[in-house]
Amino acid sequence: MLTFYETIKNLNWEKTTLSINQKTKRDVQIALNKENISLEDFKALLSPAAQPFLEIMAQKARIATQKRYGKIIQFYIPLYLSNECSNHCIYCGFNHNNPIERKTLNDDEIMDEISVIKSMGYDNVLLLTGEYPRVAGIDYIENAVKLCRPHFSTINLEVYPMKIEEYKRLIVAGANSVYVYQETYCEKNYKYFHPKGMKSNYQYRLETPERLSQAGIHRVGLGSLIGLNDWRTEMFFLASHLRFMTHYYWKTKYGVSFPRIRPAEGEFKPAFNMTDKDFAQTIWAFRILDNDVEIAMSTRETPELRNHFISLGITSISAGSKTDPGGYCKPDVELEQFHISDNRSVTEMEKMVRMQGYDVIFKDWDKILN
Repeated sequence: MLTFYETIKNLNWEKTTLSINQKTKRDVQIALNKENISLEDFKALLSPAAQPFLEIMAQKARIATQKRYGKIIQFYIPLYLSNECSNHCIYCGFNHNNPIERKTLNDDEIMDEISVIKSMGYDNVLLLTGEYPRVAGIDYIENAVKLCRPHFSTINLEVYPMKIEEYKRLIVAGANSVYVYQETYCEKNYKYFHPKGMKSNYQYRLETPERLSQAGIHRVGLGSLIGLNDWRTEMFFLASHLRFMTHYYWKTKYGVSFPRIRPAEGEFKPAFNMTDKDFAQTIWAFRILDNDVEIAMSTRETPELRNHFISLGITSISAGSKTDPGGYCKPDVELEQFHISDNRSVTEMEKMVRMQGYDVIFKDWDKILN
């Protein structure tokens, strides 16, 4: 079977950027009048020419989201198991070279974190680690999933890319979803941002969603980190990846996320800026492209922006998050992956969502919708 890596080798980054920027208002109007859009139409919705049509895009996104998901927002919460990492990603607070304290939770500490998260009302959890298999490898992650299994109906992972056989072990242990972000789809620049470590292998990381689907995972999360390259081109490649996966691996559910770079240890400065208006355009373009895909928004974004988007295309939002190992019991900013923007409690977030006429769920989408 053709892989996505083989597919995008035919896509030129610079030519794609030029093609997006050359889209006209007429191209945008044609796309907005279609019930099912193509990737070429998606370029138009990402383009500068679409900016006068943002209100129309917002309304189409709202209608499509409510038709598929109703007036419901899913809350999710990350549980950082370890900040130890062998990678040298120049934008990340967990960079192997950064002089931060390293910590990997033991079983008792994991159980303590579970207890606090359960007290917030959560029935699903996202487990995260740095990429350091020698310390937090398959055995450690499998054990963490088993510790969580009695307490959560859904267990999601954001960990280092693995082999099919290893993913099968995690599925048997109780993992429902795995999120793996390519960070940037620009292969030419990828090595600059990921000079050393496991993550420096562009192709192996890119083909991870395919291995996950082949292993039989229920849901795969795709995404790019905004700020490393031109956001419009990045989002087109992400959309191309989503279309490839939904075509060849249609039994798998999918989610997308496009986190913007936040301040972290190392003080990396992004070269490309995505404004709030650009961020909105991206969310609405993805919702119009795929009515079924889950779209998540994390605490990287400001309270004001998160409030505004409850009814405008997203399906999941984090609340009460900590990005340091052990952060729910013993917060320590020195251990954080990045500084969050929205520090509101789960109670405050839930109140805000309900005031907009939306309900909140703390479980997995499919368990509710099916």
